[in-house]
Amino acid sequence: MPEVVMSPVEVAQRRTDAASPAPADGPLFVIGMFRSGTSLLYALLNQHPRIALMYESDLAHLPSLFWLRRDTPYWLAKWSFWNGAFDRHKLDTTRIPAGIRNLEDGVRAVCVEYAHQKKGATMWGCKSPTYYDEITRLSRTFPNARFVIIWRDLTSVCRSIVAASGDNIFFSRKGMLLRALLGYREMKEQCDALVRRGGMVHQLYYEDLVRDPVATMTAVAAFLQIPFDPRMARLEGADRSAIQHGSHHSLVKSEKIISSRKSPDVLSPALKSKIERYIRMWRDTHDDTWPLYPQSLDPTAAYPSWWERVRDRSAYRMLSVWHHTIPIVFSFMPLLVWQKYRKVIEAWRYSRLPHKAAVPSD
Repeated sequence: MPEVVMSPVEVAQRRTDAASPAPADGPLFVIGMFRSGTSLLYALLNQHPRIALMYESDLAHLPSLFWLRRDTPYWLAKWSFWNGAFDRHKLDTTRIPAGIRNLEDGVRAVCVEYAHQKKGATMWGCKSPTYYDEITRLSRTFPNARFVIIWRDLTSVCRSIVAASGDNIFFSRKGMLLRALLGYREMKEQCDALVRRGGMVHQLYYEDLVRDPVATMTAVAAFLQIPFDPRMARLEGADRSAIQHGSHHSLVKSEKIISSRKSPDVLSPALKSKIERYIRMWRDTHDDTWPLYPQSLDPTAAYPSWWERVRDRSAYRMLSVWHHTIPIVFSFMPLLVWQKYRKVIEAWRYSRLPHKAAVPSD
């Protein structure tokens, strides 16, 4: 019989599987727009003893790290500097096998190793809003992946972004609100395309999650084909050690599920009107089935004009190109040069904030 050749990841997992349950065939990705409740959903999912998701590891956002098929130490060192995921998750680099030279094996090795730290966990993967416009690519790279997509009222998303921008460098970036507005629609298009291809997708709404966490998480457990664990519906005892510090994470780090704190309306009338125009157009396009929230709209709201849509789409595409160019530059730029660049750009962004800035998300 021909000799079976195993990848470095499979060899390492064979050594571990004798003492640990076999990991799932493919990853679980939890995706949503920024400030849409992905962190809350992550914390609740990881309450289940069989689930161990990484928090915004974003390694799958860096496929260019593997374009030259360099060995494990190279991409580990680069990725470790990207957003501190290695330190936040307390990963042991010596347990990541050498010889990994492609994105699929790299993500699997890192995520499965993190899952092994939680005894009994078999479901591995990552939660990150960074993937909101990468669902199609991820589904092709990981054919066995499962996706849990969370939606939230777009007005609340934008309101939360503006509130967080006061003391967080990432959310203060120019164009964040436009990325949220049109990225919301792009996430829907990619999600629908995956459903049409027969992909494994479960969708839920943040508003339903905070109103009835038991029913919402029971449905998620059924999708994942695991028994519902009552801990999935509460935050008490949840491990949130991998979540970065910052006031915008105060709710998920509390002990109770709270939808939001009362705060002044920070959105301008012009922005609220723009959001309503787009939602009106999307609802008419989807026979009033998407988005479900807000439950009521201004009855006088019209569609965005042709010129408004062209202008917004052009600006969004420029922002998107820049967003996906940064990882490519990072992958090939020497770390010393990148460190100096980061110091300069973060000092500039920091100077524009009224309060002390938190560490950026990417």
